[in-house]
Amino acid sequence: MSIDVADFELPNVSTGPEQYRLSERAADTDLRAVVLLFQRDYHCGKCRKQVQAVADRYDEFTDRQVEVVSVLPEPASQTAKWHESYDLPYPLLADESKQVSDDFDQPTRFGALGSLHDLVGRMPEAVVLDVRSGDPNVHHVHKGSGPSDRPSIDDLLDIIDDLDSAS
Repeated sequence: MSIDVADFELPNVSTGPEQYRLSERAADTDLRAVVLLFQRDYHCGKCRKQVQAVADRYDEFTDRQVEVVSVLPEPASQTAKWHESYDLPYPLLADESKQVSDDFDQPTRFGALGSLHDLVGRMPEAVVLDVRSGDPNVHHVHKGSGPSDRPSIDDLLDIIDDLDSAS
């Protein structure tokens, strides 16, 4: 699945530059992939567990030359509270307008109501981007059908390990 990805820039409240620009990260020749984890909202307990679990095993991603980026559909001030709680070793982006989440077709439920209220409608999504060419291309997408429907860390690592065979 080689789909070109539109560039984006979002405020980063964690490790890395204050403004995270995908094209700049994709141009980093030390990276093979970027994993985007689109979260439901600030209050989502399963999202909080996911970011902590990734943090606990982040060395397995960096060993594979992969950067994980968590995207929270909240203002930077609210998103920063997650970083204060979890001190994540990877970028945590604030997508207040939800534009980037929408550009990546993050799934929502309950139609217009779901798009207005993240807690009700927004579902998790994981996107693995192959950045070896310098241009990000979609390698894999997991669209959650419910709050718990997200790939495990082992699943993500397996998908990353399959990058070379998919070329």
